[in-house]
Amino acid sequence: MARRQRGPSRSYDKPVGYGVPTLLAIGLHVLVVVLSLVTLPQRQPADPESTSIVQATLVSTETTTDQAQRAEEARARAAARQAEEEARQEEEARQAEAEEQARAEAERQAAEERAREAEQQQAAREEEARRLQEARQEAEAEAQRRAEEAERQARLREEQEAERQRQQEAAAEAERQRQQEAQQRAEEEARRQREAEEQRQREAEEQRRREEEAQRQREAEEQRRREEEAQRQREAEEQRRREEEAQRQREAEEQRRREEEARRQREAEEQRRREEEARRAAEAASQGLDRAIEGESDAVANARQAQEAANSFINLVRRAVEQAWVIPPGAGGGLAATVQVQLGPSGELFGATITQSSGDSSFDRSALQAVEAAAPFGELRQLPPAAQRDFRQFNLRFTPGDVR
Repeated sequence: MARRQRGPSRSYDKPVGYGVPTLLAIGLHVLVVVLSLVTLPQRQPADPESTSIVQATLVSTETTTDQAQRAEEARARAAARQAEEEARQEEEARQAEAEEQARAEAERQAAEERAREAEQQQAAREEEARRLQEARQEAEAEAQRRAEEAERQARLREEQEAERQRQQEAAAEAERQRQQEAQQRAEEEARRQREAEEQRQREAEEQRRREEEAQRQREAEEQRRREEEAQRQREAEEQRRREEEAQRQREAEEQRRREEEARRQREAEEQRRREEEARRAAEAASQGLDRAIEGESDAVANARQAQEAANSFINLVRRAVEQAWVIPPGAGGGLAATVQVQLGPSGELFGATITQSSGDSSFDRSALQAVEAAAPFGELRQLPPAAQRDFRQFNLRFTPGDVR
């Protein structure tokens, strides 16, 4: 009311004697016009006996500030959901990294255990070779001792026999000496042959041992090489998997960043569009108010036109919603639901909520879907500015009725 009174004060702000009565008269006329504009849509008959299955009633006027507040609350909820999603993704990444570290530690411990087992086997083989070598050396020493003892006994017997022969046959001393020397040479030759054969056997045994040791070393080296190759392959595969996972994470982060940037741009564009529509609506409302104050006759005519346009707009909304409404099968005739509709300056749908439920969720959902399918209601722009503000929020009542 304060804004509407400032309009005429600018038009009639002149130092004349009848200024106060004139201002009071103009203010009274303006009050009559405003009350007509406000109350005429509300005096529309409720038409309780109408056969229409969708009925509309005006509830309140919604301001641009309320719309902005709802938009801000929606952005806050979206930001909270985004923060929760990011926290969840970070927790999953930390868990994956901990699992990866546990797997790497287990593989390292397994490799160390295999290395310790290989070292223990190598030490066992070396100990066995050492025992075999000592046994061979002891056997060779015992054989040498026995050979020397046998030789000593033989020499002793030969000396005794020689002594008897010298006593019995002095004449045959020379012959026996020659026989003894021949025997000694034969025994020496046999001894040398035995020693040579033993030497050959020892060399053959040593050669076989060296070949076996070389074979064991080759097998151990081949086993170690295969294990190292398998370890390198596992590490290469793990490195490739980590790089692929890092690449997927970078691509996902880039996709999320692009989507977030696009969302911010859409929200900014939507905010600019709403502000521009609100500005145009405010300008249109101000111009309509100025025109209404120009004369009482014009205001009354405009009021009648606004009433007719409002009735036409309500009928258009009813028909559009009825055509879009798909009544659920089995909906009883006693069901009824009321939906509160909130429109933007251009007739776009800002929100549709159930204010009075039918008790049947499918019936309520079908009513909301009908409103969403019928929107937008561009005919709102054809109403006078004051009527546009009045019909930015209204109720629709849904009853099945006798629909065919």
